[in-house]
Amino acid sequence: MEKYESKQQQIHHPAALIFPIISRMDFLTPAMKDKVEEWEATPDSCSFKVKGMKVCLRIAEKVENKHVKIVADEGGLPIDFTFWIQLHEVDPHDTRVRMVLHAELNMMMRMMIGSKIQSGLDQAVEGLATALNNFK
Repeated sequence: MEKYESKQQQIHHPAALIFPIISRMDFLTPAMKDKVEEWEATPDSCSFKVKGMKVCLRIAEKVENKHVKIVADEGGLPIDFTFWIQLHEVDPHDTRVRMVLHAELNMMMRMMIGSKIQSGLDQAVEGLATALNNFK
């Protein structure tokens, strides 16, 4: 499995405020609805289309104020992967967030999309941090 790890970003809130937001897929609806096609979400799963490819995700594990583990769900991409959103509270106004993706990719896929995955993770974690830093 290939491992891709985003840059770490700072959020100016305690992990206890951030965790309830990142641990529910349906809370992503306002942010995702206009960015992907056919967005559907429940508290523990979501599905959508990107460039005609269906993606189905579900939350497999939650450790309060520490991480959310997301896996590929049936009916979506034929790629085995696991995705974590990790939180580390340094102090009550400094929580660090990082995204980590483990994906089963063959050599050709790694060469074609590896750098795009890394770039996408960095952009996603930056966007998440920006949105959460603006959260009142």
